[in-house]
Amino acid sequence: MFLGVDGGGTKTAFCLVDSSGSVRARALGAGAYYFSDNAGDGVAHVARVLAEGVTAVCADAGIRPAGIAHAFFGLPGYGEAAGDVPALDAAPREVLGHDRYACDNDMVCGWAGSLGAADGINVISGTGSMTYGERAGKGVRTGGWGEFFGDEGSAYWIAVRALNVFSRMSDGRLPEGPLAGVLRRHLELAGDLDLVDVVHNRWGGRRGEIAALSPRVAEAAGLGDEHAAAILTDAGHELALLVDSARRGLGFERGETVPVSYSGGVFGSATVLDTFARDLRGREGGYDLRTPLFEPVIGAALHAARLAGTPLDPTALDALRSTEVSRPLE
Repeated sequence: MFLGVDGGGTKTAFCLVDSSGSVRARALGAGAYYFSDNAGDGVAHVARVLAEGVTAVCADAGIRPAGIAHAFFGLPGYGEAAGDVPALDAAPREVLGHDRYACDNDMVCGWAGSLGAADGINVISGTGSMTYGERAGKGVRTGGWGEFFGDEGSAYWIAVRALNVFSRMSDGRLPEGPLAGVLRRHLELAGDLDLVDVVHNRWGGRRGEIAALSPRVAEAAGLGDEHAAAILTDAGHELALLVDSARRGLGFERGETVPVSYSGGVFGSATVLDTFARDLRGREGGYDLRTPLFEPVIGAALHAARLAGTPLDPTALDALRSTEVSRPLE
């Protein structure tokens, strides 16, 4: 039994996969990003999320944590503050009761899931954004610099730009489009300036709350808002740039076709995905854009099996694929 954990900005997914390719249990917990949303709580917040999730998924499967052969914990922010790494590495030990696990950044989950842990590049665009790829055992990360000056193409990045457009429309600096009405209705604003109260006071500037507005941007674009559509188009371009930089970092040759896939809720926008695909096609070198094989939390479990030295065989992967193909990607 292999435990996969995919931490994110707004939620953390847990699953148990056995060696035959069956998903034995799932659980969902709170977000495990701790740099801003849980300031002052830090790694203790991550430890609580992991403890609650592991307890829940094991209870669902009818096993104790001791019955887990190996686990992989993909954690947002892992490696971005060197001083926190020892505490993050130690966090799962108490709930598991053993050391048969590894921790790394959640970007590894997206790569392992989308490409089946094969050489290539995966781009993640959820609350934040980054890419991770591997080639001949070498791993490279690009992006993921955080919401203050990075995370281009992410849900947070999209939402912040939409909020700026709303303020300009409200002031008359831009002609009002459907985006203004969509946000007024969604946020139940009595007056436009109430947006300041919602974002700063009620939400406390929490990035998860802000990022959750990104589907409203897609809604407004579907209603013909040109500024909302431009934001989504720009997001697709930014995500393609991340992939191209990872390609160079991994040392792929110019004529070498690079497998690429994607994960994260932002790719649910047809505008973002279409722009991303079109941008890659127009770049030097070759890209083979692939529909993700598995969601990131399944990728985490597959990676756990690999780390244990007992990767799932092709028959088990086919069985897993046949049962998971209809599930929406996280």
